[in-house]
Amino acid sequence: MTSQRPNILFLMSDQHRPDVVGYQGDSVVRTPVLDELARTGVAFNKAYTPAPICIPARQSMAAGQLPRTCGCEVFGDDLAPGHMTFARRLSQYGYATVACGKLHHSGTDQMQGWTRRIGDGMSVRHDYIEGRDLDAFRDLPLATEHKWSQAKEVKRAGIGRGPIIGHDEYTIDGALRFVESFFAAPYYDRATPTRPLMLMVSFVRPHVPFLTSHDKFTYYLNRVRPYVDEQAFDHPFLGSMAVEPGVDVSEREIRRATAAYYGMVEGIDEDFGRVLAAMEHIGQNLDDWIIIYTSDHGEMLGEHRLWEKSKFFEGSVKVPLIIRLPGGANAGRVVEENVNLCDLFATLCELTDVPIVDGLDSRSLVPLLHGDSANWINESVSHFGGIFLGHEDEFERFGNLMIKRDHLKYQYYGPEMPEALFDLDVNPAETVNYIDDPRYADALADFRRRRDELGYGPNAVPNYRNAGY
Repeated sequence: MTSQRPNILFLMSDQHRPDVVGYQGDSVVRTPVLDELARTGVAFNKAYTPAPICIPARQSMAAGQLPRTCGCEVFGDDLAPGHMTFARRLSQYGYATVACGKLHHSGTDQMQGWTRRIGDGMSVRHDYIEGRDLDAFRDLPLATEHKWSQAKEVKRAGIGRGPIIGHDEYTIDGALRFVESFFAAPYYDRATPTRPLMLMVSFVRPHVPFLTSHDKFTYYLNRVRPYVDEQAFDHPFLGSMAVEPGVDVSEREIRRATAAYYGMVEGIDEDFGRVLAAMEHIGQNLDDWIIIYTSDHGEMLGEHRLWEKSKFFEGSVKVPLIIRLPGGANAGRVVEENVNLCDLFATLCELTDVPIVDGLDSRSLVPLLHGDSANWINESVSHFGGIFLGHEDEFERFGNLMIKRDHLKYQYYGPEMPEALFDLDVNPAETVNYIDDPRYADALADFRRRRDELGYGPNAVPNYRNAGY
């Protein structure tokens, strides 16, 4: 490649629990591709999503702004047309920005800065159709009617071909075809390898429904260690939607769901390997590339009797994050500082020498990549504004906020629910709420001041604009 700006491969999944991967010490799951990326790259052990639910998380990552900053706080929200995203910014500086697979935009600007989109999943919600006849949409099913309850998701998990497999097959096929046409164009000899490329390959797996192949399912069924002896957390939100073993689902069904989930994780690892192999086959030297892997949020997988996401427990709000620099620089480094998916915007700009824009909640991770944490604000923020139910103005709205600083995790759930405070050094299982422990009084006061700055709580600043980084 003659351009001075490096190519970027951005690999992404959906609902990948951060500890279900080999490089994090899971000896059961088979993830050799991701393990090799971590071995030759930099792994972030404390990376958090800006929102533990799909759409706000993805739009916040794209915009480099927290949900409240960019206006995407609930499922169904989308960035305003023309909103600045990292794809748009890199496109402005000559990058071919190509997204294969899931982006989860629901508004009319389906590109949001990408110069090309490939895959199944582009659609505009009726809420964004101007001049629509409201009566014509009144009888549409609610969004919540398009998926099963969490207990039923567990019961139906196992061997099978779920709907998301088709989505991901479309994605991998499109990605492989694009790689060949961009770098070789074997029929017309019009390849464009001198233009820098950012290629995203974004899968829906391992999102529910948890279904995998016969071979993978039978491999994992008797090897996984499912969460079967869990207790629901005593909190009106953190303990809500619990699925009780032996009552709502059997222990065997929990094991089957866990095995299927592991099979789906192995499946995305295999497909990421296919992309890397295709690039090498076409003559690309992956040592010239920046390679990133992450997910939009985690998966509770039965821990605390919970499934899926939306909670500020580590299994839901923490995400895997690997950044492999060209030449394998700083290979094997592990970063323990708290970081956020929003930080990828500023990071991509610095790594590509593209000027950053104002108004972001994004901090460049480049110093951490090189082992310099001297000026890092060791904080990560996640929040979540409500659940979209399906029709215009039909929301269950709330204001859930998490602030992670060092080893402490503070959570605010509005005036009607108690706050929560976890100390992950003392209680990594997150079974104890230290909110009333006098030993944490000073830390709690600091968290509440920061909560106010972020526009939450009884003393919230009235003119919130951003996180102030």
